[in-house]
Amino acid sequence: MRAFFEGIETLFVDYLFAPWDALRHLEPTTWFGANFLNWIFMAICATALVYWCKQLKLHADRGEEDTSSTAHSFLD
Repeated sequence: MRAFFEGIETLFVDYLFAPWDALRHLEPTTWFGANFLNWIFMAICATALVYWCKQLKLHADRGEEDTSSTAHSFLD
């Protein structure tokens, strides 16, 4: 049973976490290079936020949203 768990450890530590280890060793050289994945995620989130706000404005301009005080059951 111990060999099974050591095999799982080897799989994760030596193989699956290798890209993150490479990024960790890259940090002293270039901070931006080590955090490029974070920059990609921030760009995706910013794009999604802009799209969401544009859709909210589009629906508000069309008057599709019910803005009465009884529109949602939790507002009663």
